[in-house]
Amino acid sequence: MLTDAKIRAAKARPKPYKLTDANRLYLLVTPSGGKLWRWNYDYDGKQRSMAFGAYPFVSLADARSKRDEAYTVLCEGRDPNVAKKLRIEENIEAGRQTFERVAREWHENAKAQWARIHAADIIRSLERDVFPTIGALPIAQLTPPLVLGVLREIEARGSIETAKRIRQRISAVFIYGIAQGIVQSDPAEKLGKVLKPLRKGRQPAITDLVPLRKMIIAAEEDYARPTTRLAMRLLSLTAVRPSELRGARWDELEDLNGRLPLWRIPASRMKGDLNRKGELNGDHLVPITQPCLAVLRALWPLTGEGELLFPGNRHSHRTMSENAIGYLLNRAGYHGHHVPHGFRAAFSTIMNEWAEREGKEHDRQVIDLMLAHVPTAKVEGVYNRAAYMPRRRELATIWAEMLSDGLPDPTVLIERPSKPVGEHSRRRLPDPVGADFRFPRWRRAA
Repeated sequence: MLTDAKIRAAKARPKPYKLTDANRLYLLVTPSGGKLWRWNYDYDGKQRSMAFGAYPFVSLADARSKRDEAYTVLCEGRDPNVAKKLRIEENIEAGRQTFERVAREWHENAKAQWARIHAADIIRSLERDVFPTIGALPIAQLTPPLVLGVLREIEARGSIETAKRIRQRISAVFIYGIAQGIVQSDPAEKLGKVLKPLRKGRQPAITDLVPLRKMIIAAEEDYARPTTRLAMRLLSLTAVRPSELRGARWDELEDLNGRLPLWRIPASRMKGDLNRKGELNGDHLVPITQPCLAVLRALWPLTGEGELLFPGNRHSHRTMSENAIGYLLNRAGYHGHHVPHGFRAAFSTIMNEWAEREGKEHDRQVIDLMLAHVPTAKVEGVYNRAAYMPRRRELATIWAEMLSDGLPDPTVLIERPSKPVGEHSRRRLPDPVGADFRFPRWRRAA
């Protein structure tokens, strides 16, 4: 039996020699002074040798432990050398299976079930929030604390809902990895219970004019359908509710070629109970400003032959998806910071601050009318949605001009590609109409 003292005392000789230990383990001392651990064993009728490393990097105790492990493998009828090589290859392959690699395989495998824009949104969110932190790490070595660290970073910037959505996507990647035999468990599975709860109340909105313009420009540069870009622009200019915009019909627009163009939203499409939806003269009137007209001229060649301003991508008689504008804002990086409904809060905040600066306190009531806010029963029994129209048109013009300052002409929004360069299924868009274009007359729907 060897001891550490014997091993340290061993000196180099002109020829290699062995210092033996129990069960065919020995130390090979080389002429250069190297001390190498070796173990002999018989397999399939042949004598073989296995290397365990060099002393003192591998101690006597470690060498004996490696011998015992190899002997256990041998007793199972396997060649310890082959088993060692397979284990090394397995570890190397596990290192190659990084989270990013598996996540991209998962995305490629699953994207056929999603809309193209939604699929792009999913991989973009992983590239932005996950890959920079854990993308290069072997997926099998990721632990709940590592994944939670990624989610906490997202929460720290105020994007609570984004953190919850990212957790679901990370978990889906691990489930795919389990099915492929790459990992054994999902460390993201239980983390939803420790994330911060969503705050209920007002929806997120940017209410400063300059950041609001910056957001609109960023969102309009996205690869989206031209009608989606134009819908967001018109939503921001009119501050109507998103549902009212999605259901907008060409026959709701009046006097587009005249001095006082108007959008008459039927009471039946307005927010409120059945009594309000059925009331006489309950239509909500939205003054159409020159920037709004520019949007409508750009939109006309795209949807003017149909009934809806913003039809769906697949069915012209159905409205656009309720998520289309929201996804547009999310892809621009504003998830958790601004939602489509937030344009109403932006209009209210900015215009009320403007009214206060200009000493126009009476305009506060007019601004509420423009937002179609229904007063409580304590205030007024009869709510006239058509009141103060001249002043509403003036305020709508002030808002549209302030917001449009620095924004590109709406015709640019239909010229930008709706798909990344390299995708050849792009449909040729009709040429935009000129500023002297005259809208045709149509009967207003009953």
